[in-house]
Parts: sequence; C-alpha cells; structure tokens
Amino acid sequence: MLAESYLAEAPPTRWRHVQAVATKATRVASMLSPDDAEVLVAAAWLHDVGYAPHVVNTGLHSLDGARQLLRDGIPRRVADLVAYHSCATFEATKRGLASLLTEEFTDEKSSVTDALWYADMTTGPSGHSLSVSDRLGEVRQRYGPEHVITRFWAQAEPTLVAAVTRTEERLGTQPR
Repeated sequence: MLAESYLAEAPPTRWRHVQAVATKATRVASMLSPDDAEVLVAAAWLHDVGYAPHVVNTGLHSLDGARQLLRDGIPRRVADLVAYHSCATFEATKRGLASLLTEEFTDEKSSVTDALWYADMTTGPSGHSLSVSDRLGEVRQRYGPEHVITRFWAQAEPTLVAAVTRTEERLGTQPR
C-alpha cells in the first residue's frame, strides 16, 4: 500500500494513526456521493505522508505530502485535500508558507473536507478515538506551549471544532 510505504520510516504511532483515520473516513463516507467517498478515503490514507523523512522539505507536512502525491501521479483533488487537511492554512501562516500553499493547491471547503478533518481530529496519535477537544489537548501536551503546532492549534480550534460538528450533524451523531 502506498501510504504504508511512505510511512515505513516514520514512528509506528504515525502509521497506526493513519490506519485509524482511514477506517473512520471509510465509515463516514456513506454520507457522501460514491465519487466523494472514494476521494475522502484516499485522502485519509495519504493525509500524513508529509511526515515521511524522505518527503519532508518545508516542514509543513500537509504541503510536503501534497507535493509528493502530485509527483507520484495521485489525483489533484486528493492532493488538495491533503494540502489543506485539519486547518493547514493556520500552520502555513505561522511558518511563512501560506502563499506557497494557496498558490499550489486549492481548498475546496466542502463536506469532504469536513469529513477528512473529522476523521483526523477525532483520532489520537496511536489510533484511538477521542473528542476533538481531547485531541487538541493531546496535541498541546505533546508539543508544549511554545511550539508552532500548539500556537497554530489555538487559532485553528474554532474552525476545526466547527468542521467536526458539521460532520457529526451530517452523520446524525452527538459531539463526544
């Protein structure tokens, strides 16, 4: 599998996280059209390839991963979803990479986007399910208060929570 080959050099928790995100995306894909469901599941499998040591370039994993996917012939829409997953624009701004992200990729801002963010933001680093607020808390604890990731999450939180909530509403479930 392509995603696994990318992440073979990454910490084992990264691969467990990706597998769980893809499993969750597969479950929520039923609320989408067949074409959108296929794109969602592909993006879920590939969303973290930018963490692969041989892919890292800018340090913005969503951008690095999306660029690699295009080089590998993955469809543009999948790469776009990977590029913008889980509020990447906030991190890109913090890292001074926002213009690269917006020039190279398109943010479709759709129910597919929301579903990908939902799957990612309700799955912990080792693959366990948790609420979006618990996931954000876990990230803050793991990186510490001064890390760029923690700082961008603080700004992105309302946007992330809104995407997760919209997906939960579409699924007819209650927030965790």
